[in-house]
Amino acid sequence: VQLQASGGGLVQAGGSLTLSCAVSTAISNIAAVGWYRQAPGRQRELVARSPTVGFIEYANSVIGRFVCSRDNAQNTVRLQMNRLKPEDTAVYYCNAEMGGWAPDYWGQGTQVTVSS
Repeated sequence: VQLQASGGGLVQAGGSLTLSCAVSTAISNIAAVGWYRQAPGRQRELVARSPTVGFIEYANSVIGRFVCSRDNAQNTVRLQMNRLKPEDTAVYYCNAEMGGWAPDYWGQGTQVTVSS
């Protein structure tokens, strides 16, 4: 499974960005897809996770600002990020949880930088 993330960039605080992750297999067959981020000197953390069944899970810090959506027809996962803050600055990674004993798959990461 290959994941290709895109859409990162530099934006001013209060602005918006949309990240996209193209998945090489049918995401309807993937247990969960989502986004993580890693800021310099910090551990990778969950941003949003969209299971095939169930509700989307968001980090507390992004609730009300970020929206994760999945397009099963295009095998794409998107992260709409609104009202961005400098503390959102990080490398963002898309993730595919295959379920069971199968390993997770990761995209290559896309840099998001929010200036104050």
